[in-house]
Amino acid sequence: MSPAGCSHVNGYKVDNWKQNLRVIYQCFVWSGTAETRRRKAKSCICHMCGAHLNRLHSCLYCVFFGCFTKKHIHEHAKNKRHNLAIDLLYGGIYCFVCQDYIYDKDMEQIAKEEQRKAWKLQGRAFCFLTENLIQLLKQGHLLSQCRHICVPFVSTGIGEKYTTWEPTKRELELLRHNPKRRKITTNCTIGLRGLINLGNTCFMNCIVQALTHTPLLRDFFLSDRHKCEMQSNSCLVCEMSQLFQEFYSGHRSPHIPFRLLHLVWTHARHLAGYEQQDAHEFLIAALDVLHRHCKGDTINDNGKKANNPNHCNCIIDQIFTGGLQSDVTCQVCHGVSTTIDPFWDISLDLPGSSTPFWPLSPGGDGSTVNGESHLSGSTTLTDCLRRFTRPEHLGSSAKIKCGGCHSYQESTKQLTMKKLPIVACFHLKRFEHSAKLRRKITTYVSFPLELDMTPFMASSKESRMNGQYQQTVDVLNNDNKYSLFAVVNHQGTLESGHYTSFIRQHKDQWFKCDDAIITKASIKDVLDSEGYLLFYHKQFLEYE
Repeated sequence: MSPAGCSHVNGYKVDNWKQNLRVIYQCFVWSGTAETRRRKAKSCICHMCGAHLNRLHSCLYCVFFGCFTKKHIHEHAKNKRHNLAIDLLYGGIYCFVCQDYIYDKDMEQIAKEEQRKAWKLQGRAFCFLTENLIQLLKQGHLLSQCRHICVPFVSTGIGEKYTTWEPTKRELELLRHNPKRRKITTNCTIGLRGLINLGNTCFMNCIVQALTHTPLLRDFFLSDRHKCEMQSNSCLVCEMSQLFQEFYSGHRSPHIPFRLLHLVWTHARHLAGYEQQDAHEFLIAALDVLHRHCKGDTINDNGKKANNPNHCNCIIDQIFTGGLQSDVTCQVCHGVSTTIDPFWDISLDLPGSSTPFWPLSPGGDGSTVNGESHLSGSTTLTDCLRRFTRPEHLGSSAKIKCGGCHSYQESTKQLTMKKLPIVACFHLKRFEHSAKLRRKITTYVSFPLELDMTPFMASSKESRMNGQYQQTVDVLNNDNKYSLFAVVNHQGTLESGHYTSFIRQHKDQWFKCDDAIITKASIKDVLDSEGYLLFYHKQFLEYE
């Protein structure tokens, strides 16, 4: 598809196409009345196999319902050359030529209008919400002992702002006499929501899933902390705030992130268009735009500078920014030149690339280092980090001018972590681009659920001799320990592939996000995956 959208939609937009599309939404998708729900239950069956499930789609050109899972709707589209169909559960439009769900402004407007109408028809059922809530209060089942509760205002439709429920005097009295709170169970699905693929946008969807399940970022946006200072409606932070509301609203239908995609195209021009993009590149671009749009004063309320290498108090730098220390040592006078640079992620080389990979971990005999199992010949995340932080001889072709010798000398360079971020993102460099070679590196790298970064700190540098780490870590020191909460994977080749992600919803509760489809996953599924981007969260936070 071109950046203008799917060109095959134009062939459908003839005669009474708007009215026909409205009828389909009214009768077979949103179903606002009991009568239309009965009609949908009775009529919406696959015309080939008679099944009610299997992701039913309706042809937009004729009266035909077919299974998407069993490809009966695909057979119909091929035989009749009817290229467009509508998902009867979520309302998304699928193009069989583009082989993807598409976005069209006019069709989306009709879908929203008809959904608003359906919600209004269901409004009477919603009116019982307050009465049912009072009954819950009487029974002691409180959502929280708070001043107000946010609920969606039915008549506004999808994607619009929430209105707050203000308790009456009677309800306040019930709150005072019932201090219990409702517990979040392990079966709670709040926060789990699929994202419609708008045309090769899986790279964006998997990063959005990781960001919306970043604990501190979630707390920031759901507590309405952002104060927008931009004049136009082009603030990406405002859109992310709205996106968090959509994710944690309780709605289970997939969200259509068309406005987020538009803003990314606006502020990161190199990502514009429907071509497949790199998820890592999108992550860095998104963090950069969010940083620029929410960057406030660089001084805290107490007069101190922000405690991160970027010296910025915005939520992005507070969570994602760490400090990378570079020590360049002169080989003649052994003088050391030290610089500290901010980073949002760490890119790690892999075995199998054109860059020599030094050496595998000393636990190659089957021992365990940093919680990782070392099978014979396998590579671990710890191996990659040890290679990243080993001393590197720069050689005679890269001499630097030594401040002590006042002449150009050979030197060694070593990278270590001066300050760790709250969220550590590791980028496994699976895509190799060079003048002679373009390929994907499929080397399996095992990564742990819990990671201790102490060995790679600048303060621990003395305990490593020639790159061989000597473990002297205090087991009671938890300051540098992290827990895995999201993994982004890439399936396929460099030219053609697909991104998915695993996210942690509760402790040991993992889910696989594949665009609009969310399925439960086991810890084994997560740890056996190939891994492209790994997101870890600090187990203990430091307060000043």
